[in-house]
Amino acid sequence: MDNPRTNTGETNKAVKIRHMFDRISARYDLMNRLITFGLDRSWRRLVVTLAMVPKGGRLLDVGSGTGDIAFEARRRDPSMHIMAADLSPKMMAVGRKRSGGRRLEWCQADALALPFPDGIFDAVTSGYLLRNVSNVSQALHEQIRVVKPGRRVVCLDTTPPPRHWSRPFVLFYLKWMIPALGTLVAGDRAAYQYLPNSTRAFLEPDRLVAVMREVGFGEVSYRTFMFGTMAVYWGNRRG
Repeated sequence: MDNPRTNTGETNKAVKIRHMFDRISARYDLMNRLITFGLDRSWRRLVVTLAMVPKGGRLLDVGSGTGDIAFEARRRDPSMHIMAADLSPKMMAVGRKRSGGRRLEWCQADALALPFPDGIFDAVTSGYLLRNVSNVSQALHEQIRVVKPGRRVVCLDTTPPPRHWSRPFVLFYLKWMIPALGTLVAGDRAAYQYLPNSTRAFLEPDRLVAVMREVGFGEVSYRTFMFGTMAVYWGNRRG
């Protein structure tokens, strides 16, 4: 049977992902800065810009982890109502301890079954979520379900290395350098072998755009960064 579920309703993959992110939560932010040479902060700023949340609006950040996107949104607009949702309680615990962490709302939630009513958020964002779920279409369906008609969903994620001159260097970095950093900095080689492997196995940008359109998004577009290995996707819920 595809995607077998545990007694708590989580898929086996979700359980493994939750345990993995719990293990690496203490060094997760530092590893993100090292792996991306600090560029991930600019991509998260772009996510918030593209979300176009109105002043004092409601934002849901799914797979929020330690809250990088949520904190950036709060910095932009202190009056914004922000819900940071994640599967890993330890990741959220790290986020709560950050400066201003208590001013965000935190919710442990499965991205495939969000515990929110339809159409209550002015935007939904996510960072490095989609490649970690067992059903990308369902995760996108849940995000478009809870956003208001006409409003945006914005997703930041990795992409498989494109087939151009940089591919051999990117593959070397993914296969050898990231696991080595994971061992030295986070003390968890397995987690930082999984993350590059999930990147290589993930949907290429055009395919993910097609899935977004199949789910029901309108005005879908994307931008790539870092030799095509990162992308930000956005689309509207049709009104």
